[in-house]
Amino acid sequence: MKNEQQRRAALVYHAKPSPGKTKVVPTKRYDTQRDLALAYSPGVAIPCLEIEKQTSDVYKYTNKGNLVAVISNGTAVLGLGDIGPNASKPVMEGKALLFKIFAGIDVFDIEVDSKDPEKFIEAVKAIAPTFGGINLEDIKSPEAFEIERRLKEELDIPVMHDDQHGTAIISAAALLNAIELAEKKIENVKIVVSGAGAAAISCTKLYLAFGAQIDNILMLDSKGVIKKTRDNLTKEKAQFATDRKITNLEEALIDADVFIGLSQPNILTRAMLKKMASTPIVFAMANPDPEISYEEACKARKDIIMATGRSDHPNQVNNVLGFPFIFRGALDVRATSINEAMKMAAVKALANLAKEPVPEQVNVVYDQTRLSFGKNYIIPKPFDPRLITTVPPAVARAAIDSGVATEPIEDWSRYRENLEKRLGNTQKMVRLLHDRAKASPKRLVFAEADHMNVLKAAQIVHEEGIAIPILLGDKKTIDDLRKLIDFDSPVEIIDPKEQNQEETRKKYAELFWNTQNRKGYTLFDSQRLMRQRNYFASMMITNGDADAMISGYSRNYRSVVKPILESTSKAKGVSRVAATNLMLTKSGPLFLSDTTINVEPSAKELAKIAQMSGRMAKIFGLEPIVAMLSFSNFGSSRFPQAQKVSKAVSILHRSNPNLIVDGPIQADFALNKELLQNGFPFSGLSNKKVNVLVFPNLDAANITYKLMKELNEALSIGPILMGLNEPIHIIQLGASVAEIVNMSAVAVVDAQTKNK
Repeated sequence: MKNEQQRRAALVYHAKPSPGKTKVVPTKRYDTQRDLALAYSPGVAIPCLEIEKQTSDVYKYTNKGNLVAVISNGTAVLGLGDIGPNASKPVMEGKALLFKIFAGIDVFDIEVDSKDPEKFIEAVKAIAPTFGGINLEDIKSPEAFEIERRLKEELDIPVMHDDQHGTAIISAAALLNAIELAEKKIENVKIVVSGAGAAAISCTKLYLAFGAQIDNILMLDSKGVIKKTRDNLTKEKAQFATDRKITNLEEALIDADVFIGLSQPNILTRAMLKKMASTPIVFAMANPDPEISYEEACKARKDIIMATGRSDHPNQVNNVLGFPFIFRGALDVRATSINEAMKMAAVKALANLAKEPVPEQVNVVYDQTRLSFGKNYIIPKPFDPRLITTVPPAVARAAIDSGVATEPIEDWSRYRENLEKRLGNTQKMVRLLHDRAKASPKRLVFAEADHMNVLKAAQIVHEEGIAIPILLGDKKTIDDLRKLIDFDSPVEIIDPKEQNQEETRKKYAELFWNTQNRKGYTLFDSQRLMRQRNYFASMMITNGDADAMISGYSRNYRSVVKPILESTSKAKGVSRVAATNLMLTKSGPLFLSDTTINVEPSAKELAKIAQMSGRMAKIFGLEPIVAMLSFSNFGSSRFPQAQKVSKAVSILHRSNPNLIVDGPIQADFALNKELLQNGFPFSGLSNKKVNVLVFPNLDAANITYKLMKELNEALSIGPILMGLNEPIHIIQLGASVAEIVNMSAVAVVDAQTKNK
């Protein structure tokens, strides 16, 4: 049934709310008749004539310089084989999406209905003027080799067949580091390559470029060891043919140092591994199932250094580490090709990055105490934010040095700053959040599970492995709704009002009364309150029957927060609970505090809100840089509202000297580095990217976050409660399914953090 659920989820994802995964978005104004006259006739004729006079001006007046074509004929799609151009389109759209979210590159996916290499080449050449680069994808070999070779020769823009070179580049980086850790030399290691398709051939050629010796390489295809005595070898295979008297994989692996698998699942056995040399390097990259499972390989050899194509094991050889950033660097210098020097530069950049200290953000995402260079970390993680500022500059420099760049970069510092700005994609933080929750899912109570949106969110949370849902509400209603959405997985359902919950209600009431008996509640009152979901759910957390809680879908915020504050103690040193909203903006993540709880906080309370917001930013892997907002800048106003913020900043500077915080400051100065540097260079925020905004009162914070959400379409995660001992969170009234899922992930991450 899980497979059926995944099938349904995949189909719904691709079909709704609109078919496909990409769209075209205008980049210029189009509001007035003047705008339209400039965009099209008659204004458009002017840049056309300029380009006619100087062809290179096409990069100046059109999007060619940031536009890549992902082109396939569907003859070798993923693990699906020859499924044709139409069936390959979802994959090409997916590749387009990855280009955009990892490197800010726009893509048109193009599916060519031809298996004839000559016709395919002619089709690509005919449309090439539209693009700044061409990514060939999922084309079967040996045709793929000839198609790429011809297009690279006959076009003056970068062309790369990612199936060949993507895996080669990532695996080469991993191999260089693995060989270093094994204390061996690449020119001496014996390499066995299982597979002889486009990726395997390209990988092996790149290893040769880094010093591997062809006499030390044995390659196998489906017929066994590729020997010189075999007939009808392609020229690509012939390069790696041997005359050694070895016939099969088992014989080939005796005393081998390296196994490269790009073939089929489960062909490598524990017995074979035991015959390899000391500290064997095994890259089992068949997908989705490797040549040998990670667990089996590690049982066979304790000294193994292993990589796979899977994300659930260390050292994932993932092409997304390469192609977005390689094309980014190539486009940014208007390279005429992607040559060997550029590929080798990408390899070295990736290999070296794995040796550098890992940012806390990456440790947080992958639930690691401290990732560091070693047998379980030989290549960077796909969500490492340094990739965009490391790989493209290396590729761009190599393009310049090798003479294929037509627009060299002169100011490298500014170039890196521009690359950093491309990390402002709003969905990246969501992916990081979900992945961290999945690393250690917790029992999450949905207090209003008899509402369709809440139940849909619980279903997604369950199927994605974000949390283990516990559904509170009327059982019949929940069961009826589950049938409508095919949510038939076994999950716990509790109705606090049912007779079979009487003993639990009594136990929870006793716990509640012990903390509230001097606040006007009787034991009878406590027992009555336990029939209400929010009290019952809160006491589930307190009693350890669940790990986290979500509520608030059907009731106003105040009515939901009251039972939670009465049922749950505050964290040590916290006098007032507060809330923050994480706004995912085009320029990056931004925490806004306090958006829902404290109406007119004092200076001391503002300081505490800033401290809690800073801690929340750290939970999300960000180093907090806090701006205390006001209508004035740094003491320019004597009004009490501004003075309150000044006092809060003074408190913070005394009590939290390591926290980067300053104010009072106006919002535009806080968010505009150039404005702040010119006006107030003395500020501790100068030349820094602010990621936490603390507002002077609830009016300012609540209005701001709702305006940002509605007018700028910034994605909001929150409000996130801060200052409670327990991971309990309240969603907005009528929240969407996506918002509930995101808050569920927040609740799980909060539970993970509090458990630690």
